[in-house]
Amino acid sequence: MGSSAASAVCLRALMREEELEVVGIVTQPDRPAGRGKWLTPCPCKAFAVVHGFKCVISPENVNSPEAMAKIREWNPDVIAVVAFGQFLRPALLNLPKYGCVNCHFSLLPKYRGASPVVAAVAAGDKLTGVTVMRMTEGMDSGPIMMQSYEPIYSDVTGGELMNDLSTTGGVTLAKTLRLLGRGQLPPEMPQNDADATFAGKLKKTDGLINWSDPVIVTERKIRAYSPWPGCYTFLPERFRKKGSTGRVIVTRAEIVSNLEPGWRDAVPGTVLKCVTVKTKDCAAGPIVKCLDTAIKLTELKPEGSSLMSGGDFLRGRPLVPGEDVFVSPQTT
Repeated sequence: MGSSAASAVCLRALMREEELEVVGIVTQPDRPAGRGKWLTPCPCKAFAVVHGFKCVISPENVNSPEAMAKIREWNPDVIAVVAFGQFLRPALLNLPKYGCVNCHFSLLPKYRGASPVVAAVAAGDKLTGVTVMRMTEGMDSGPIMMQSYEPIYSDVTGGELMNDLSTTGGVTLAKTLRLLGRGQLPPEMPQNDADATFAGKLKKTDGLINWSDPVIVTERKIRAYSPWPGCYTFLPERFRKKGSTGRVIVTRAEIVSNLEPGWRDAVPGTVLKCVTVKTKDCAAGPIVKCLDTAIKLTELKPEGSSLMSGGDFLRGRPLVPGEDVFVSPQTT
């Protein structure tokens, strides 16, 4: 059971295991996507169809009598769940011989919930990983079957880390199921609920940059929220085209620790300097005041435009240092 691109990666890993046979696949239903709002399958379903799987269902409610009947027909020994997006009720959790097993992209009990990878990057963690656990009625609270570790580098984005963890998750999930089938899995380890933290589901509006935050918070958030939901701000009024909100998504940024004279008293969001030319040791882009120091925006996507470097952004928008201010949450 899965829906995301990470689910597809894990499914691919299971397909390669000689000791495992995928007898059925459950995904989320097709959803409207794109400008035309055409019904589009989720990444996991698209992968399954391309690879010739006929045993695919996409129910609105996996606990419905119709879905349960189909799953019983498949008679699975175990159900592997990866970023599926629906809760499984007790009847479904207890249906397979070996129960239901979930691959979660954090080192549980840390970051239970829907967005553990984003939470780890935003918090500045140095280490994360994947946890394969036995599913219970609680959210990500079941006993741990196996864990694998993954470093978090200081320049990694949430999307890049998710790609790495997807591969790690596929390998770990396949190994867990292989040992489970052989009866060689080490004893399961209960989670300590007192140590649990939660990472809730994100909304697009969560990406709004608050320039009054410390610079380290803003820099981590920009990386964590790339590519989704994306961190954004708004251009000064004079640069907004008719009918445009002036929204700008920031995908890459660098901390500027040393402030020049006069910068420290600037209002958060103020453009302090415009670096228009990239050199070997210096990226181009506007330098913007945060609560404590400043941050250089090196890769941006203005509304209605393609992704561009900080230098290209400035060539089309000649910001005036000390005068132009990116709009903060308090003024939108």
